[in-house]
Amino acid sequence: MKYITTINDKTFEVDIDKDGGVTVNGESRAVDFLALGGTLYSLIMNDQSIAAVIDEQHGSYEVEIGGRMYEARVLDERSQLMLARTGGGMDDSGEVSIKSPMPGLIVAVVVEEGQEIEAGQTVVILESMKMQNELKAPRKGIVARIHVSAGQTVEQKKILVTIT
Repeated sequence: MKYITTINDKTFEVDIDKDGGVTVNGESRAVDFLALGGTLYSLIMNDQSIAAVIDEQHGSYEVEIGGRMYEARVLDERSQLMLARTGGGMDDSGEVSIKSPMPGLIVAVVVEEGQEIEAGQTVVILESMKMQNELKAPRKGIVARIHVSAGQTVEQKKILVTIT
């Protein structure tokens, strides 16, 4: 089955065959993917083990890998075709909330309300399981609201920053 996946404004064509083989933009990839429970997943790619937190949010996904936050949208071929026929598309306007991928302690908030930010820019540093994770903006925008402060403990899925 083919999927059109958009991650932080980059589009990839992902083909998963019946045997679990994965091809990304025509290039074969060796990937082992295992759900560990809840929103935690393990990936093995190129002999490297990678932990990922994947949270579905209204048809899109928030993915945290190595302290970086990614916004992903996944459509199968049929859904992509339907969007194209109806003139729909993926809109990067409106609000996007950066949420805590896991429980932890806010070490620092490195942006201010009203600040213009770029995609991939660090907005919050979260400490969890003795590791500091830099949570990054999934897209360009303006910091509309900061919901936390340094020293505050947060639960998983707590909204940290809202970007417009």
